[in-house]
Amino acid sequence: MHSQTLLIDADDTLWENNIYFERAIVRYISFLNHHEFSPEQVREVLNDVERECILKHGYGLHSFAHALVDTFERLSVQPITPELHAQIHSFAHTIADQPLEHLPEVPETLQYLQSRHHLILMTKGAFAEQTGKVERSGLKEYFAAIEIVAEKNSAAYEQVVEKYELAHDATWMVGNSPKSDINPALAAGLNAIFVPHGNTWILEHEEVNPAPPSQKLLIVGRFADLRDHF
Repeated sequence: MHSQTLLIDADDTLWENNIYFERAIVRYISFLNHHEFSPEQVREVLNDVERECILKHGYGLHSFAHALVDTFERLSVQPITPELHAQIHSFAHTIADQPLEHLPEVPETLQYLQSRHHLILMTKGAFAEQTGKVERSGLKEYFAAIEIVAEKNSAAYEQVVEKYELAHDATWMVGNSPKSDINPALAAGLNAIFVPHGNTWILEHEEVNPAPPSQKLLIVGRFADLRDHF
């Protein structure tokens, strides 16, 4: 294959991310110990509150901590004391302390792809938080550029294409999220590679759109499979 540009997602594509949030949520729901709402109902409320907090605070641990506190305030019969506030925030802080864990064969695959193609890391979220992950990952050297955006929508992809003067038909978005990686990239006229992850964040769930006639959509079982196609 002639040299292509691969825009590559980070969280849950290159390294584990959402599993730590899921574990924190399980501990949080157990701590809340609601006597009227089931754990599933509490999670539904939290999902709704997270959507609201994203609009106010963006993505990342800061927004997640706000969502935990706001959900507690909606569901708990007891007021939030400073001690409770600190306890709730601790569920988010434990995520920041997690070591960064690459998904299988990611460094080897990036090394292979870098020798053949143009790689750009494209991730969304809080700038300082995502920058820290990139630095800790040890993967920065494989990328020609790092793009951290507030939201991944078709406009964001179009801006990256314009910034780097990319050819639509030779540019692919690689990621695990139908909502943020695949569908908006296809809408922006790019090709896409869907790498499903068993623990993709529920707010990123969406049906994968078919590729328009002039574009390509590839679905692979794991990131390392890219070596078979590129």
